[in-house]
Amino acid sequence: MTKRNKIIYWIATAWLSLGMLSTGIVQLLRVKEEAALFTHLGYPLYFLTILGAWKLLGVIAVLIPKFPVVKEWAYAGFFLSMSGAVISHAAVGDPAKESFGPVLLIVLTVISWYFRPADRKLVLVNH
Repeated sequence: MTKRNKIIYWIATAWLSLGMLSTGIVQLLRVKEEAALFTHLGYPLYFLTILGAWKLLGVIAVLIPKFPVVKEWAYAGFFLSMSGAVISHAAVGDPAKESFGPVLLIVLTVISWYFRPADRKLVLVNH
């Protein structure tokens, strides 16, 4: 892995982790504004706890060394969660600016996943 790719990976991964960690905590704490947003989007409030917990676990999975299968699931979960947020905002007629955060986290997810070091990748062996 080149130095350039390593820098790209760690910058994207750090920002992705901060974004997921902060929103996960806000969701687990059921902050009033976040609860209002989920209600506006039509979701039950228990989704806050589910998404918040999975985001925190996903951050841990992405940051710790090894466990490439778990990392793949974490990246997939981040992508699905954030693309679901974008679709949810569009479905209720929110202006595009409401999707800026989720779109940014999708981009960071893809960049982090793409530039991850070889020892953090899932290697499939053909038999």
